[in-house]
Amino acid sequence: MIANDQIKIVLVDDHKLLRDGLRNIIEQKSNMKIIGEASDGREAISVCSKLLPDVLVIDVAMANLNGIEAAKQIHKTCPDIKIIGLSMHSSKQFIQGMFKAGAYGYLLKDGDSNELITAINTVVQDIKYLSKDINQEFLSIIKQGNTIENTLLSSREKEVLQLITEGKSSKEIGEILFLSSKTVDVHRNNIMKKIDLYTIPELTKYAIKKGFTSLEM
Repeated sequence: MIANDQIKIVLVDDHKLLRDGLRNIIEQKSNMKIIGEASDGREAISVCSKLLPDVLVIDVAMANLNGIEAAKQIHKTCPDIKIIGLSMHSSKQFIQGMFKAGAYGYLLKDGDSNELITAINTVVQDIKYLSKDINQEFLSIIKQGNTIENTLLSSREKEVLQLITEGKSSKEIGEILFLSSKTVDVHRNNIMKKIDLYTIPELTKYAIKKGFTSLEM
């Protein structure tokens, strides 16, 4: 709970126009302040570790590192940050993925501006928030901790899988993750064996289904 101070917020989305729109909505409220922005999951991790906001509003589907994996890493190192996922997707895989990663809220991008403010004010009170346009019975399941483990893959393997489905080579993936190409190839082979899929189209379909990537990056 934030007392006698402005709620410090970081915005993360790969579209600057959307970030600008969110900033305009939030900065109309005297009890809220934007202290930082980021355009992808990796940048979000760095910004949050430096600025330690009260609330992080993060896009779920982004290139390089999606919002779910970024949220998981941020929640692990900065558990006091209240994370709100922002997405076009209302499927259970994306919602469960965000809450399992440590999120406190989940909003749909086509919702109204008042709901964003409501969600921020709600999560800082340690209360979870789910967009009013999503079946609210699902929130009860989430609050009880009954989410479903959606993959056998490790966090690193999920990162590699997302980058593979984005068309990056082992060398490019290695440069992004600070790994050797050989290590990336080991992860690639392990991923294929674990989920028993061996072509890029199959891996991409799997990643979309599980909420690790999206066709609408």
